[in-house]
Amino acid sequence: MSGVTLLSLLGIQLPIIQAPMAGISTPALAAAVSNAGGLGFLGLGAATTSGARAQIRETRSLTEKPIGVNVFCHKPVVLDEVRIARWLEWLAPQFAQFGKAPPASLREIYMSFQVDRAMQDLLLGERPAVVSFHFGVPPPDTIRLLKRAGIVLMATATSLEEAHAIARTDIDVIVAQGGEAGGHRGIFDPQGLDEELATLALTRLLVKHTTKPIIAAGGIMDGAGIAAMLALGAQAAQLGTAFVTCSESAADDEYRRALASTESRRTVFTVTISGRKARGLVNRFTALDDLQARPAVPDYPLAYDAGKALRAAAKASGVEGYGAHWAGQGAWMTRPMPAAALVELLSAELQAAIAAVAATRNTRTSS
Repeated sequence: MSGVTLLSLLGIQLPIIQAPMAGISTPALAAAVSNAGGLGFLGLGAATTSGARAQIRETRSLTEKPIGVNVFCHKPVVLDEVRIARWLEWLAPQFAQFGKAPPASLREIYMSFQVDRAMQDLLLGERPAVVSFHFGVPPPDTIRLLKRAGIVLMATATSLEEAHAIARTDIDVIVAQGGEAGGHRGIFDPQGLDEELATLALTRLLVKHTTKPIIAAGGIMDGAGIAAMLALGAQAAQLGTAFVTCSESAADDEYRRALASTESRRTVFTVTISGRKARGLVNRFTALDDLQARPAVPDYPLAYDAGKALRAAAKASGVEGYGAHWAGQGAWMTRPMPAAALVELLSAELQAAIAAVAATRNTRTSS
């Protein structure tokens, strides 16, 4: 019954959530997942207000089903010019191999939803069915306004402490992001302790010690994985990496080749690319984490400005391996296909896994 409650709240048929994935999710991807019975998401953390509006409206032109949008709630950065200068000096040899110089300065390329009044007004006007928060939660007044607009709210927790902080707000649903998850850790304080709790342990902790519905996220690649999370008490599963290779995603050819190669069998946490801990495929960029004498990384998203510039310089020279190829553990299990077909396959695998467990129980009972 608890699963029905969450599905009813979200207005969907299947306990399958497509992770937002800023820069990778598209209106076509989100709409396809929603049309197939899951919940499709747009990652708006890197979008301008006008770009966000265009994405929401395009998605609505492709589906009448509920859709979700995700925004970043990181603390606005405090510019440290000395730290930035040291970082750019350290990166200079990496740029030099492509005949380029690093940027003269770094920008806060993504405005935090904490202070982005224009984005807040946009969401209040567009009223997507669901809004989710990453890296923290917005101020109480913003939460209150979004709730009054009839929007279901979600927030990511990487620990029981963060889940309790979310539970003290009017946010409806908690996404339990385990350490296996690809992309950026949703940890509220990037300088704080991160136990990197596995999805299994985190999901059980949150189910046991909170009362809000839990969505499990991290390393879930197939229907059997979804079934396992439901058995732990989660009411749905959120999958990101599994959808990257769908034909509707914005992943470029280099990203898709990396996922299809043996590189996808190894993922690692990196802070060098963006300034925040994120899990991605091992490549030339993540290898920079191991270089000696690396200075303090500028705050997110300042470091990401430099990271994107380095990737652009490498790409212009025809060199691969500097992309932010975010991916979770189990990335080698991706299955390229249209999103609707993947949702259908996940649903069939989920039902088969549930049936197999039931059959095992019946056998044990009869014996």
